Amino acid sequence: MDSVCPQTGDEVLNTFFTRYPEMKGCELSIRNARSIMSRAFYKGNKLMVCGNGGSAADSEHIVGELMKSFRFKRSPSRVFNESYRKANDEDVPGWLEGALPAISLVSQTALLTAFGNDEASVGIFAQQVLGYGKTGDVLLCISTSGNSANVVEAAKVARAKGVKVISLTGAKDSKLTHLSDECIQVPRIEVFQVQELHLPVYHALCAAVEADMFGGTK
Repeated sequence: MDSVCPQTGDEVLNTFFTRYPEMKGCELSIRNARSIMSRAFYKGNKLMVCGNGGSAADSEHIVGELMKSFRFKRSPSRVFNESYRKANDEDVPGWLEGALPAISLVSQTALLTAFGNDEASVGIFAQQVLGYGKTGDVLLCISTSGNSANVVEAAKVARAKGVKVISLTGAKDSKLTHLSDECIQVPRIEVFQVQELHLPVYHALCAAVEADMFGGTK
């Protein structure tokens, strides 16, 4: 966690656009994505994340930032503290932190390999969205091309389930552009350069949403 950092979600994003002026063209989509994510967490919903290769690693990274403290101190809710005390006759351990529920769909090795082998590898993420997804949840799709078949199929299932779809892609219009509630098309085309911009974008989103949900307490 930073010792000095922006304290609100708006401040986080304002700082991001100051540091990365080339991303100003994506400002509306990034701010809208932040709103979609925060609204879902406020309502008790969850985020699912998927991608391939480097984007699979990014999926894991994002979940790591959301499920524990990232930049700000997070305390469990007062309601949980009271329930824990009642259930266990002791206070909540100091190491427990508030969490934003997020699932990396790239992590389920047994399921991914079984479904890919028995049914269709193109459906490995879609099957999980079918099983995990509830109306009001959010699916974050990461694809440098925006056309990764297994990510696209996951987005299709999400739409059918009432799950909001946010996508992180490169500059070119793609299948995900048209399947997403919000598509952040970073201004690069070459794969590694797209990935280089995806990281600061999702860091900014995670930090802004964390500030929204936990008040930016240092």
